[in-house]
Amino acid sequence: MSSLLSLQGVHTHIGAYHILHGVDLEVPAGQLTMLLGRNGAGKTTTLRSIMGLWQASQGQVLFDGQPIQALATPEIAQRDIAYVPENMGIFGDLTVRENLLLAARRARSLKELDTTRLDWLFSLFPALKKFWLYPAGKLSGGQKQMLAIARALIEPRRLLLIDEPSKGLAPAIILNLIAALKELKATDTTVLLVEQNFMVAKALGDRVAVMDNGRVVHAGAMAELAADEALQQRLLGLSLAAHQ
Repeated sequence: MSSLLSLQGVHTHIGAYHILHGVDLEVPAGQLTMLLGRNGAGKTTTLRSIMGLWQASQGQVLFDGQPIQALATPEIAQRDIAYVPENMGIFGDLTVRENLLLAARRARSLKELDTTRLDWLFSLFPALKKFWLYPAGKLSGGQKQMLAIARALIEPRRLLLIDEPSKGLAPAIILNLIAALKELKATDTTVLLVEQNFMVAKALGDRVAVMDNGRVVHAGAMAELAADEALQQRLLGLSLAAHQ
């Protein structure tokens, strides 16, 4: 199974703090890989290190076999890698339309947007069409999250990094989000998804990597972890069955 993204012995320091302690991670092409772990395990730091927002101090980040750890964030993004941060990163004073247009690097005006792709995004997230001219800051939490993901997908991406998309959302909105991400999976987009909601992890994950104390301590099929409550307890301190 070929990996589109590979981290090899990645260390990251933030100021005086040593956060990642030699992360080894493989993200297979065309699959959705879950990145799980307790709070403070290093999951967000891993995503930010991949994007160059925090520079890896040691080790390699390989994308399609090429090292990218020394590149600036805009150069990494130009390789068709998109990042949806936990804080969503949308512009609240701009409309939904303006947010999407701003994210489309190849379009300078609405007329230059790929209408076929825009219609696909509307099929994934119908609320975006309904609130097309609304300021993004007035959307609900779930709608803001959908806009954040749509911004990352307004142009074709080879790799999508998403940090805790279900955090703070109502259960019904989480189900809608799962449905949309399942449709995204069907397009063979490669996704690395950080998540704390284990119902989401079980529903979406092909592969899983579990982090603890700045390292990957387990990697394998998501279905195998979902079926092994003893392993869940050992790695995560809880059971997926409690999150059905």
